[in-house]
Amino acid sequence: MSRYVFTSESVTEGHPDKICDQISDAVLDALLAQDPSSRVACETVVNTGLCLITGEVTSKAQVDFIHLTRGVIREIGYSGAAAGGFDANSCAVLVALDQQSPDIAQGVDEANDHDGDPLDRVGAGDQGIMFGYACDETPELMPLPISLAHRLARRLALVRHDGSLSYLLPDGKTQVSVVYENDQPIQIDTILISTQHSAEVAGQKDESAVLERIKEDLWTHVVEPATADLPLKPQKGQTRFLVNPTGKFVVGGPQGDAGLTGRKIIVDTYGGYARHGGGAFSGKDPTKVDRSAAYAARFVAKSLVAAGLAKRVEVQLSYAIGVAQPVSILVESFNTGQLSNSELTCLVEENFDLRPGAIINTFNLRTLPSQRGGRFYRDTAAYGHFGREDLDLPWEDVKNKASELRLKQSQFNQDN
Repeated sequence: MSRYVFTSESVTEGHPDKICDQISDAVLDALLAQDPSSRVACETVVNTGLCLITGEVTSKAQVDFIHLTRGVIREIGYSGAAAGGFDANSCAVLVALDQQSPDIAQGVDEANDHDGDPLDRVGAGDQGIMFGYACDETPELMPLPISLAHRLARRLALVRHDGSLSYLLPDGKTQVSVVYENDQPIQIDTILISTQHSAEVAGQKDESAVLERIKEDLWTHVVEPATADLPLKPQKGQTRFLVNPTGKFVVGGPQGDAGLTGRKIIVDTYGGYARHGGGAFSGKDPTKVDRSAAYAARFVAKSLVAAGLAKRVEVQLSYAIGVAQPVSILVESFNTGQLSNSELTCLVEENFDLRPGAIINTFNLRTLPSQRGGRFYRDTAAYGHFGREDLDLPWEDVKNKASELRLKQSQFNQDN
């Protein structure tokens, strides 16, 4: 019997790196909403009292980046008394954006392998490898550890925003360790929550009293509600529960640690449960396959699992800059597939168009910000890009594709 413990983490929207991801994606949303052809590679840096926006942008849009940035920071919660040393109203916002390199633009605008098909004319914005993953551990077909970590992080932010736990400040992290037997989750071993808080909690300033109050509150207001609908629940007194292990967490956010766009790529994806190609998502327009092809790979993997073709699937895609067709496609089902890996790979090649132009069109990646009131990518920038049942994400909607694949499998079985 194979028994092991697997751990994944998440972070709240107030984590310094996540502030940067949200600002970068807010910039992307604003530019695409006005000009869907915008080319964007926006990086953000935050530190005590400072926010720097840099990168490359080519767009006809006119955006007040400083006003936009302050609005994002304020909405997260870094404003006034709750700013925790980083205030949307007083921090310096510097903008240093250049135009996209013409050498990159020419390969994207006119792929070198096109043959008259308009979708062949859009080349990949860079070389690289991307992975998608899905499994049947949760209803959203995500690994349980990262799903639980995100649930806790979202709930932690909710009780801060709605005032249930008014002493909480925006920065926070969650971590969940799950026990597996024969690759099936059977127990929640450990939950860790580190949350920024005010120096005084419920009239208490003594460090041990503050920590004990926070621990009790988090179990009641965060852990229990976040897991109430799950068949596998943490058990008080049995599940190890760690809160702010250093004793206190008053100094946080950009005052406590600098932040940078793209530094939480494992949180953004599968919590380490699947491989990662290394490319970040936030601040990148859809021609960047780091983002769009990772969404497509998730769509492929989730479709295969939803169709019952495998219990676990990992999909690898690779691209060359300026080339439309993927360099390679690989499907790995970890011995859970109804078909062999090579047969699954052939099925994907025949039923999914994974050229960058086709991915963009399939998911409407250029027009979603304008269709949704100027805000789409920003909402993916915290609490994960996959398995989000709170967001209407096109790469998560696999119902029709799964039905098509089930039909293909039925035809394959009849032919063989």
